[in-house]
Amino acid sequence: MAAAVALPLAVASAGQVSDVPGPRGHGGRTGAKASSDDAKLPSVDPSRSPLLLGLGLATAARCGPDLSSPEGIEAQTCVLTQGEDTWARVYYRNATGKAVDSVLSLMGPGGRTVETSCAVGADDEPATCETPRQHTRGSLDDYTAVAEFSARGADGPLLLRSASNSDKQNGS
Repeated sequence: MAAAVALPLAVASAGQVSDVPGPRGHGGRTGAKASSDDAKLPSVDPSRSPLLLGLGLATAARCGPDLSSPEGIEAQTCVLTQGEDTWARVYYRNATGKAVDSVLSLMGPGGRTVETSCAVGADDEPATCETPRQHTRGSLDDYTAVAEFSARGADGPLLLRSASNSDKQNGS
């Protein structure tokens, strides 16, 4: 009985299939099809991209491990890809009691690097920081993201380095 209630709610909250952008910039397809069973359920369109989940393009993520420093920084860094865009995101929490400096870098094929400074306050709340989205060149495996957190100032010591491809044993 729970499945019978959940499906109509999911369809109602998803909106019309025609509102969903198609792959590589093509417009979405109209998927509503009336049947004698239920006129509200969308039809299954086998020609649709597997990247479309009915709510938009799926996002692929490759994340390194959750890391924490003795000073109180916790972070996990990811490379994200959606459609033809790739970017880096770091999830963090600063429990040091002080604002810290942070830089998030996305390194891609051909030596391309995008770097973003992240404002990390002393509020001890979970937060995120992202690089701008870039046109994807190559595959998700061709990208690496690194976030570095340091004490404020030009000579502030490194508190934590988190990477999208690091092993738990190699984290700092």
